[in-house]
Amino acid sequence: MFNICPKCGEYSSDKIIDKTKNYAICPECGYAHKFERLPLFIVTGASGTGKSSICLELSKHFKKVIFMESDILWKPEFNLPNKTKEYREMWLRVCKNISQGGKPVILCGSVKPEELEECIERRYFSNVHYLALVCEDSVISKRLYKRAIWRKPLSDKFINTQIAYNQWFKNKAPYTNPPMETLNTSDISLQETLLKVEHWIEEKLSLE
Repeated sequence: MFNICPKCGEYSSDKIIDKTKNYAICPECGYAHKFERLPLFIVTGASGTGKSSICLELSKHFKKVIFMESDILWKPEFNLPNKTKEYREMWLRVCKNISQGGKPVILCGSVKPEELEECIERRYFSNVHYLALVCEDSVISKRLYKRAIWRKPLSDKFINTQIAYNQWFKNKAPYTNPPMETLNTSDISLQETLLKVEHWIEEKLSLE
């Protein structure tokens, strides 16, 4: 919807963005479309760190943002190298359109900042704030094995991959562009984690 010019009808995600007045300018006819340029919040991390649980619980009472889970649009074909960027562009496009209702989106899913910052659709957000959930390796193993009891069986290879991914976030978070903040969920309760994530969102909103 938002990428279609209301004047000439051309579809383009690569519009010229006037950041001072928040206009998306059609490259075909020059029509300037006023839009809401809001922040986007990303809660990322390896499987087992608590992303889905936190977003599900927060969505029940924290109404300043819209919570979305990236897995709901996942398809196996997005595993192909030439399709992963398409998947990320799609999610940014969805978040951009939702935020036109006046509320920022918080997207929960495993992603690195560099994978979103290179996307064309990234330009429609004022800032993208990243929070990486991390935990100890033994905690990830325990959580994933427990999950496997009521979900499909998980291979040791998958669990080891997630442990390595978790280590990447722990080691690289301060050095990504933009840097990620981290929250270790190993030894704190779900309620404590919710309060910390809520505080993180409130803090970032106050700076916009």
